[in-house]
Amino acid sequence: MTSVDRFKAAMGELPLVAILRGLKPEEAPAIGDVLVEAGFRLIEVPLNSPRPLDSIAALRKRFPDAVTGAGTVLTAAEARDVASAGGELVVAPNFDPEVVAETVRLGMASLPGILTPTEAFAALKAGAHGLKLFPAEIASPAVVKALLAVLPKGTKLIPVGGIGADNMQAWRSAGAAGFGLGSSLYKAGDDAATVRAKAASIVGAWRK
Repeated sequence: MTSVDRFKAAMGELPLVAILRGLKPEEAPAIGDVLVEAGFRLIEVPLNSPRPLDSIAALRKRFPDAVTGAGTVLTAAEARDVASAGGELVVAPNFDPEVVAETVRLGMASLPGILTPTEAFAALKAGAHGLKLFPAEIASPAVVKALLAVLPKGTKLIPVGGIGADNMQAWRSAGAAGFGLGSSLYKAGDDAATVRAKAASIVGAWRK
């Protein structure tokens, strides 16, 4: 099964991406344990975290059934670094055609950031496997509905930014395929017990 196939399977199981900004490699096993226990199968370590590639490698080794990758990937060279660390998913805050092309060439799943129809169509044309609607704080569920009305059927639109257990349903009703969860799930320095409680709340809200 390819990394893209694994990404699609994980989206089908629980389409929530755990964004672990600020995670340290030595914290990765314990935090990963509680996330996987809660049902998460998509894990992202932003590249502006401490030694992110070490965290990605550690998570990939410990949780072979999860799809682990990087966020805040801004260049094709960084995409290559993620692949070298064993990453299978490349997430970006923006759409850069070179990053998408290199991610696809390397066989990883690509989730570039978009906010407009122009960016969305360009990202899909470049080969993106899904679209990160970012920052969701300046969009709305109505934006999701409008975008999905014109994008190709089956496009995976994933809002990121300001999403938590309390406001997930309105976005989902508008057609969001899943969510990226950052500070509502993990903040730098959170211990495993704190993340376990947050994860349970978020997964419970999704499964309702």
